[in-house]
Amino acid sequence: MFQHPPIRAPLGDVTTERLELRRFAETDLDELVVVFAQPEVWRFPYGRGFTPAETADFLATQIAAWDGSGFSCWLARERASGRIAGYVGLSVPASLAAVLPAVEVGWRFDPRFWGQGLATEGARAALREGFETLGLDEICSLPQVDNTASSRVCERLGMRRTREIPLPATERRGEVRGLLYEITRAEWAAGAAP
Repeated sequence: MFQHPPIRAPLGDVTTERLELRRFAETDLDELVVVFAQPEVWRFPYGRGFTPAETADFLATQIAAWDGSGFSCWLARERASGRIAGYVGLSVPASLAAVLPAVEVGWRFDPRFWGQGLATEGARAALREGFETLGLDEICSLPQVDNTASSRVCERLGMRRTREIPLPATERRGEVRGLLYEITRAEWAAGAAP
């Protein structure tokens, strides 16, 4: 079901300076519905917020990914306020056969938490766990061409932009163009992501 490289061990929960990163749980649904309903959260790639049913589907997919793969994205909760800030972590870009088997680092945050460096902080933790715990050799990221904020996060992480790539249409949107960013374990270990 989830085509990814072999992993050494499953991921656990992680705490960073400002974030608690943990597995999704069914009890997160009500808070996620509020966050995901905001159009800005899903501007890329859908241009609109999620319905409660779409949020429930997203949550079920995340839980299934953890159960099937031993990793997926974490729920990101701001430590200072205790509020859900969004999510960040590692997932399999299952709809993109051209890069499989692969693991992607990604993030999505409530606009109230934008501009504070939380996506970079959480994604750095994801890269560290991906290389050290999962034992991956390479991690990618696939922001849309016009999502300059996410491209800047990739660059701050020390990822290399390798090419433009079509992101196939889904049931929610048509085809869009993405940028493929990559980082190897050796690059990360050499300090590409300080």
